[in-house]
Amino acid sequence: MLRLRLLAPALAAAAAIAAAPAYGAPPGPQPYQAHDGLGFRNILPPGENGLVNGQQLLNWELLKQRPPHNSDQLAMYGNLVYAVPGLTAAQLPKYYKDASFGVPLSDVARQYSPRDDVTIVRDKQFGVPHVYGRTRQGAMFGLGYAAAEDRLFFIDILRHLGRAELTAFAGGDPGNQAFDRSEWAIAPYTEGDLQKQVDQLPRLYGKQGARVVDDLNNYVAGINKYIDDAKMDPTKMPGEYAAINRPQGPDPWNARDVIATAALVGGIFGAGGGSELQSAQVLQALQARLGKRAGRAAWSDFRSANDPEAPTTVVGRKFPYQVPPKKLAKGSLAMPQPGSLVYQPVGGGAGGTSAKDTAAARLTPCPPKGLVCLPGSMSNALVVSARASRSGHPLAVFGPQTGYFAPQILMEEDVHAPGIDARGAAFPGVNQYVELGRGRDYAWSATSAGEDVTDTFAVPLCSTNGKPPSLQSDHYLYRGRCLKMEVLTRKNSWTPNLADQHPAGSETLTIQRTALGLVVARGRTHGRPVAYTSLRSTYMHEVDSALGFVDFNDPARMRSPRDFQRAANKIGYTFNWLYVDSKHDAYFNSGASPLRAKGTSTNFPIWGGNRKFEWRGWNPTTRTERQLPFARHAQTIDQRFMTSWNNKQAPGYRTSDSKWSYSPVFRSQLLSDRIRQRLRGGRRLDLVGLVSAMEDAGTVDLRGDRDLPYALRILGKQKNPALRSAISTLTAWMKRGAHRRDLNHNGVYDQSAAVRILDAWFPRWVSAEFKPAIGNSVFGQINSINEVDNAPNNHGGHLGSAYDDGWYGYINKDLRQALGMKVRGRYSRTYCGGGSRSRCRALLASTLAQAIKMPADQVYPADGVCNTGDQWCFDAVRQRPLGAVTQPLIEWINRPTFQQAVEVRHRVP
Repeated sequence: MLRLRLLAPALAAAAAIAAAPAYGAPPGPQPYQAHDGLGFRNILPPGENGLVNGQQLLNWELLKQRPPHNSDQLAMYGNLVYAVPGLTAAQLPKYYKDASFGVPLSDVARQYSPRDDVTIVRDKQFGVPHVYGRTRQGAMFGLGYAAAEDRLFFIDILRHLGRAELTAFAGGDPGNQAFDRSEWAIAPYTEGDLQKQVDQLPRLYGKQGARVVDDLNNYVAGINKYIDDAKMDPTKMPGEYAAINRPQGPDPWNARDVIATAALVGGIFGAGGGSELQSAQVLQALQARLGKRAGRAAWSDFRSANDPEAPTTVVGRKFPYQVPPKKLAKGSLAMPQPGSLVYQPVGGGAGGTSAKDTAAARLTPCPPKGLVCLPGSMSNALVVSARASRSGHPLAVFGPQTGYFAPQILMEEDVHAPGIDARGAAFPGVNQYVELGRGRDYAWSATSAGEDVTDTFAVPLCSTNGKPPSLQSDHYLYRGRCLKMEVLTRKNSWTPNLADQHPAGSETLTIQRTALGLVVARGRTHGRPVAYTSLRSTYMHEVDSALGFVDFNDPARMRSPRDFQRAANKIGYTFNWLYVDSKHDAYFNSGASPLRAKGTSTNFPIWGGNRKFEWRGWNPTTRTERQLPFARHAQTIDQRFMTSWNNKQAPGYRTSDSKWSYSPVFRSQLLSDRIRQRLRGGRRLDLVGLVSAMEDAGTVDLRGDRDLPYALRILGKQKNPALRSAISTLTAWMKRGAHRRDLNHNGVYDQSAAVRILDAWFPRWVSAEFKPAIGNSVFGQINSINEVDNAPNNHGGHLGSAYDDGWYGYINKDLRQALGMKVRGRYSRTYCGGGSRSRCRALLASTLAQAIKMPADQVYPADGVCNTGDQWCFDAVRQRPLGAVTQPLIEWINRPTFQQAVEVRHRVP
């Protein structure tokens, strides 16, 4: 995607919105299933309604009486785990609701018009808002009004999160402080910066940009209309405001709030890259331990940027991406001098060698005990082509894996107006468009991709007083000029409230900004003092991706798979997009991936003291650059089947330095294996079979499925009776699919002993396998980039999402090498036992012996949600409450939060 160059400033006038004309009677809703290709179902727990007013809050506290539609989709979602295997077509409506356009007359609960150019209909069954605009402006106003109805307190949280001022809004909990620091490190914006992103849209994108601004302004007007109504009618005001000492309710919304919310969502789910310094430190540490050549080889093992065994979404076609240059351009590499690197945290001061709380680190989406907790990457998708489907129509079961909240961080909407016909989910606060859902005769979804849109540059420091610059200098040399760094600060203060009793306090967040990004560290390279900066292509362009969503929602722009791919290419955030209609399926990997200068490193910091090493076409004023052309993005149409679960996109597609590793094991294989099994022998799949494949895979322990078989082969027969018994238990569990599930619904996993043994064993096993070669320090450094184990508990987060990234592929390949098996892309050494199978066997046996002695209360400590030793609860999915009304736990399932089950029946003319 290439950003348009600046157009005539007069286009900016198109962003101004006139008062909505009077139309008299509001528009009537369309008939049920009008312009509908049919075959759409979805589910979004716990319920659509997120409003809990003061009286309802009292009813909950005293009587445990829930507001309407607060929890009517939770059991549907959670109980699917007990129906698989054995799910039938007749049972599907028990677990997925009808997602047709419109509402049957018999199901209309309420019809109202907050402005005379829009009508909103709420259905009786689930309370979903169905928005009908006589004009596009009316629909946008209605979407804003509906968002405030269902998520007013939540969107208030999100706009403060996006500004790194959650503490000032909700309280000084340390988790809230950590989130503020993390957000300020990734997306620090002044109010002027936020407004600039609105104002520049018409200049950058012409009429399309002006339309986005017009949509935004009408949307904000709708939110503010509801706020005004709520201040006049207490039944419309969320009761949570009184709990945080804001009984008057929220301040009015503005366009900048939408940009701040977009920055939050994009920073968590749509970013990638930026870990070049950490990668450099790992290399240097390995070379210091193992020697230059052996250390470089070991670094390549763990980096696994392009492992030939890694599972891919696109098959049979290469898309070379981030290919390292055969020879680095002279002077372009800017490795930090060992011992000189000092990270610059946003909390003030400088110190240490950790990237925590700096822009060099990925956003911390789940700080301990914070108000908000999100998975680091998200979503899965299963798509089967028409030729492999029993009906002859493509099948899709897909959705975003965004954690779980009460109310949910996504909301559902059904919207119809000139240029927009769509139903699905969107993040409230930026829900002008359906972001993941369906159109008239097509559906789409996304998974996080982690494409490399962020690089680290070393900008030379300079001085204006004639003295040599020091590491503390606040000036830097850029294109021949000594420039002062811009300082961005955020001052947060908080006091105790009913929801957060932490003592009053304050914190000032500070970060420095340069023409080549945000300062994250300081050090020396080439003998010179430098500031290391993080440059992200979507920074100052957080809302530009709206152009793609506009197209997704417009039936006139979505008439073919290629139209879908062109629309996805307008989205700067890094996602894998998947699509089905009644005949075709498609995939496209989006991301504002900059074109790097020839000969610069794809792994390590780049010298910023020479313009020729900057991104091609980099304009520091508009913060635009040349980007990867459409044809070079991974893509396919009508592939036999596709799975995506944050895995490698296509052969030749190298992972970014933040994702760090595309190894031989990824959770997407759990999906692919089940589809292949169902297609074996020329068979074809139906939608129930695809749903079953998804749900069955969602309860599998990836370690037990992919790593345990090789560990047990190496262990062989053991003399020790306790080890023999443990091996027998693990073997039986593995042969039955290595599931973590409770099919008889008694609150205990079906093979709980095997699960406990592996949970206790795995951390000891991994440490014993790799630490002797690489050492404790390097082990910890790699773990900070690529966590050893992404367990279901998620450090007490109870997020559902599990087994993303991890060391599962390292273990798998290393043990196969230890067994003498054929391995593509062999590691430079066999780590287990130093290459000795007998020593490998011994360390596996000794660590297993330690594990089986561990009681459940040590394996599963209390975490604020569960009691000590409660294995089922330790894994269980929690709907994280953002107010007083809580939801019951549901059994662990590794599944999208919002999910569609789609088989489009016909094309709509």
